Amino acid sequence: MRNITINGRKLSVGDDLTIIEAAKQSGITIPSLCYLEGIHQFGSCRICVVEVEGAKSLMPSCMTKVSEGMVIHTNSPRVRRARKVLYELLLSDHSKDCLSCKRNQSCELQQLGKTLGVEETRFEGKRSDCTVDTSVAITRDISKCVLCRRCVTACSEIQGVGIIGAQKRGFNTVISPALGLPMGDVNCAMCGQCTVVCPVGALKETDSIQKVWAALGDRTKRVVVQTAPA
Repeated sequence: MRNITINGRKLSVGDDLTIIEAAKQSGITIPSLCYLEGIHQFGSCRICVVEVEGAKSLMPSCMTKVSEGMVIHTNSPRVRRARKVLYELLLSDHSKDCLSCKRNQSCELQQLGKTLGVEETRFEGKRSDCTVDTSVAITRDISKCVLCRRCVTACSEIQGVGIIGAQKRGFNTVISPALGLPMGDVNCAMCGQCTVVCPVGALKETDSIQKVWAALGDRTKRVVVQTAPA
């Protein structure tokens, strides 16, 4: 066990826990975007940064293990300022069509903005290319991707397929199959796990509602419904 202090509360937590895990077990919420419980973490969004006394820089709580005597501040002015800037930077290259987005009102990025108290964005500039890739089961909208890499983790560690990953570098980074191939041209299992973990509208099930209505209205067809096991 490790004896630590979070926001003035003295706690005794497990040796192998990260700060975000220790905080969660103690009923303390640390905002995050890329974090997936119980799975390898990329630490890509940095929204979950916290202030650790003695450390020169803010630490990602999803990647930092607790240590004996650690004193942590999860909501200090420095932390709040950093999170707002990080959020605004994410939003500066994000699609603004929230009202027509399928994830409107259930979008984790929207909810995060409310949690952080962000009311305006100060950063505008060059935007990433907007590409929509539609396969039989999954639709991928690059303009909405926040590069959290949750889908990469789900595809490689949950499903064991690993057909998507980070391609290119820097501002041009995209999450896609190797060589930028369309989802329909790679060995995708069409399980939909990537759409389940995506916090925004970048990955979603391909909408076939209109095809279903057309089939139901066709008296020459017998329509059968099957539930996907995934």
